[in-house]
Amino acid sequence: MDILNKITEFRQERGWTEYQLAEKSGLTQSTISSWYRKNMLPTIPSLIKICRAFDISLSYFFLEEKDAPVSLTARQKELIECISKLTPAQQELLLGFLNSL
Repeated sequence: MDILNKITEFRQERGWTEYQLAEKSGLTQSTISSWYRKNMLPTIPSLIKICRAFDISLSYFFLEEKDAPVSLTARQKELIECISKLTPAQQELLLGFLNSL
């Protein structure tokens, strides 16, 4: 697995620049860009910060297949619980809104 490519994929899925990832993760942009320039791997603590910025678990980051079972972050579990309390019509409206973003 190419960790730097995986970070780039997650970043591009969100439409983030390296600068935005740095802001959201609490890392410096120079740290992130140096990984790519020097072909270095981030430390585990840095990778955890990256995953938190993406709002994904570390285990999800390392999944090879997207359809494999995953563990949800606390935030994802909270969102699912809130959605489950909505009526089917409200869920459809929410889904329409999210798809329009």
